[in-house]
Parts: sequence; structure tokens; C-alpha cells
Amino acid sequence: MNTIPRKLVIGALYAVIGLWITTATVSAADPFVGTWKLNLATSKYSPGPPPKNLTITYAANGDGIKSTTEGVNAEGKPVATTYAATYDGKDTPVTGTGAPYDTIALKRIDSNTVELTTKKDGKVVSKGKRVVSKDGKVMTITSKGTNAKGEPTNNVAVYDKQ
Repeated sequence: MNTIPRKLVIGALYAVIGLWITTATVSAADPFVGTWKLNLATSKYSPGPPPKNLTITYAANGDGIKSTTEGVNAEGKPVATTYAATYDGKDTPVTGTGAPYDTIALKRIDSNTVELTTKKDGKVVSKGKRVVSKDGKVMTITSKGTNAKGEPTNNVAVYDKQ
């Protein structure tokens, strides 16, 4: 009967535990993870108007992130969207209601910066960046694109960590 040497089993167990701890540490260190509330006083929407309120919650999701957004858009209609994306720059479906896009693509630039591209029906709606401040308390999402009326947009949405 073949038996696996005890040292080999213990070594493999330590390797698995080490990998698990490393993965948990990397996920926990992602500065985007948490709940963020839109600060309308410091945000700028051109041409506007801004949403009435938005809250985004990001959760670690393997080698990516899961996003849930809830709030009320400028017209007073509910916004409730979700997606789970990796940072590979590939389009990911956005489900729910109220978003002016149906896919998002994310690419991590550094630990505090992510580039994003949103599309509606395969056409680019906006491109921008999501940046978390060094102290981890403020997230700024800048984006330029085109709204549903065909007007150019230039938005700076500032979120405070809750």
C-alpha cells in the first residue's frame, strides 16, 4: 500500500495555508473594497444634472471586484446595478436598472488606480479612472464620454468611504 510521507503532507498543508493567507491579505488590502457614498458638494457633473444620490459597495471577488450601486438618478428614477469584473480590460455585463451603460471594463494601473471603460450596446459611453486617496477615505471617479442626448460629458464624482 502506498502511503504519502508525513513530511510531504505537512509541507503541502503549509503551502495551501500560506497561499490562502496571501490571497486573503491581498483582497483585504484592496483600497476600493468597502461602501462609498457620493458627495454631491464636491462632485462636478458637466453638463449635469448630477444623480440625487448614489452609494457604491465594492467587495473582493477572487482576482477582481464585485460592485453594487444603489441610488436615485437625476430624473428621480432608481439606480440598482451590479457587476463582478476582473482587472483584465475585458467587457463585463452590468445588470440592473438605471445605469447609462450595460458593460464595464476595468484595468488596474496601481493599487489605488483603476482605468474604466463603459459601453452601451457595444458603443463606448465613457472612459475614465477610479482613484482612492492615499489615506483610503476618498474615491474620485473621473470620466469623459457622451450622454444619451449625444452631448459630451466630463464628470468628477467624489465618494466618501463609509
